Amino acid sequence: MKPMSVVVAQRNSQISDSLSRSLNNHFRVVTKASSLDDVLQAIPGQTADAAIVDLELVGLKEIQQIHSKFPALTIVCTHRLPDEKMWTQALAAGAADCCYSSDVRAIVQAASSIHPMTRAHAA
Repeated sequence: MKPMSVVVAQRNSQISDSLSRSLNNHFRVVTKASSLDDVLQAIPGQTADAAIVDLELVGLKEIQQIHSKFPALTIVCTHRLPDEKMWTQALAAGAADCCYSSDVRAIVQAASSIHPMTRAHAA
């Protein structure tokens, strides 16, 4: 896997810490963000390749804005209970996938773009 820089924005600080620690095993740089403004500053500041964003922190409208502002960025949405409707809406907003916030493997795959997009990660 190529070294990448990712921004992690999660509403729950414990999940953010745990996810960031896990992602450190897969990516060159992992930067935590705690708000939409932090995400928007961290992406160019870290030359981020991907953003892992909690839909309880950043809404779908903001996901569209991030995608419009940074079209080459891979956006992976997370949620504690993603469903098919949320998955469909996230993809329509510009995300590569919508995964459970605890599913590190799916998040890494989506952020790395190493698998074709499937519906398997949402409930």
